[in-house]
Amino acid sequence: MNFQSLAFIAFAAVSVPVCLLAGGKDRRVGRWLVAVCSLLFYVLGSESLWGLVVLLAGCAVSRCAIRRLGRVETDGAKRKRVLLAGCGYHVAVLAAFKYAGFFSGGAVSVGWVPLGLSFFTFQQLWLLKEAYTGEFVPARGDSLLLYGLFFPTVTSGPILRPKSFFPQLAKGRFLRPDWADIAAGLYAICCGMAKKVLLADPLGIVVGNGYAAAAELSAPGAWLIMLAYTLQLYLDFSGYCDIASGLARLLGLRLPVNFDSPYRALSVGEFWKRWHMTLTGFLRECVYIPLGGSRRGAARTYGNILLVFLISGFWHGAGWTFLLWGAAHGLAQIGERALGARRERLPKAVRWGSTFLFLNVAWVPFRAPSLSTASAVLSAAFSGGGGPAQAWLLEGLFATERTALAALSPALAETFPWFALAALLAAALLASLLPGNTIRRMDTFRPTAPRCFALAVLFAWCVVSFTGVTGFIYSNF
Repeated sequence: MNFQSLAFIAFAAVSVPVCLLAGGKDRRVGRWLVAVCSLLFYVLGSESLWGLVVLLAGCAVSRCAIRRLGRVETDGAKRKRVLLAGCGYHVAVLAAFKYAGFFSGGAVSVGWVPLGLSFFTFQQLWLLKEAYTGEFVPARGDSLLLYGLFFPTVTSGPILRPKSFFPQLAKGRFLRPDWADIAAGLYAICCGMAKKVLLADPLGIVVGNGYAAAAELSAPGAWLIMLAYTLQLYLDFSGYCDIASGLARLLGLRLPVNFDSPYRALSVGEFWKRWHMTLTGFLRECVYIPLGGSRRGAARTYGNILLVFLISGFWHGAGWTFLLWGAAHGLAQIGERALGARRERLPKAVRWGSTFLFLNVAWVPFRAPSLSTASAVLSAAFSGGGGPAQAWLLEGLFATERTALAALSPALAETFPWFALAALLAAALLASLLPGNTIRRMDTFRPTAPRCFALAVLFAWCVVSFTGVTGFIYSNF
């Protein structure tokens, strides 16, 4: 079930008040109602009930492993075997569904992947790791089912850290939010909807047109779709996280910040401290540090960095394009470390410009369906013909508005898409480069009559634009 749909608005309008009413009287009952709503949300949004069975089995395995860790807490060897068995199960399930076709050359393939399995797997691995190290100790009221299937985050994150999530279930404002929480939650939902529906999806039309005919792109056309995708991906995913955080805040929970104006970064390393921060945190805590981090010399550090980003790329998708994207980011960070202070002495404008240019180029294999398509786009960008960007890139963009204008002034209808695209890119750049972010502004948001009116208009605009809206990009991963 997409967040950007009337069905989900109806679901949230019923489920959230019911859970709050029950939780206000008995937090335990409310907690179970949230879990039931999460199960219902997953069933309604999944293409198969078997996906729910896979995730429930994963929750059961994690529960058994955590119980076993508690029983053998003084036996280091047994604890390690339990950890490896639990983690091995989750990795094997992910590999079977997502990577069997890649490793077998297409000879073996399940044919479908449970909704949200990649996020679910990393979350369960983090849970087992913290249970093993003692950072997370199960307490009365902790619900592994709710942790694994929490409906605002189950399909696309952010990845929840156990020691930050579980303490909120038994105390604080969980199921007992105040009016500031309600206002902040609605504010975040409206902002997230606007990012997705009004900015990301229109940009996606241009991007889709360009990648569908990559061999025909001119150089300006190639750079246009590269910039459009850079902005689309951020606005799409951060929009999802804004909505998820807003929904959680309505229930009295606080989700971690997942984006912190990443396109303001002055280096690729800084970018990863601002982009998909929960994934970065997971990879640092569960992969990079256990591998030795930066404690075993420069060569080992560089190898660890490259391996972590290859894993990140492969987690996003079973294909060479994702591995290329991960390798590019790993090598870029290795290069930055090797340059050290020499790069820091460059003007900030140069560091920002070079970082943003790299990100635009590196997103090409991430978006491209194949290496040949990625090569075609990059070839067009760096050695393609001149001339303006092709008009067919705008096919379908603001189609309803263009049709209405054509009845009044055919000449205006021809030029309108380009002016509309310029306004769209300007708004998307502004939303992407603002120093603050929606999640942080939630804590300082105060509802006033003008703000409430503006948000109501924005939300209504999003609702009437639901037709033709696509699913969130990261739900594919």
